Amino acid sequence: MTEPDAGATLGYEQARDELVDVVRRLEAGGVTLEESLALWERGEELARICGRWLDGARARLDAALERESEGEAGEAEEE
Repeated sequence: MTEPDAGATLGYEQARDELVDVVRRLEAGGVTLEESLALWERGEELARICGRWLDGARARLDAALERESEGEAGEAEEE
């Protein structure tokens, strides 16, 4: 699978796993305000990366379903 964006260097699973870790660390507390802000910003970027991967997967699925639908319509016309 190709990356959805040249700036996205993480795969979906990597970004998702890191995002889970960021959320866990934020929920646990015990970090400074500055660290919390940095974690939040990283979490936002990871969420964008995951979103781009999911958007790309959704587009591929839609295209495959469209091709399948067109193929079935063509077969019905031949009969």
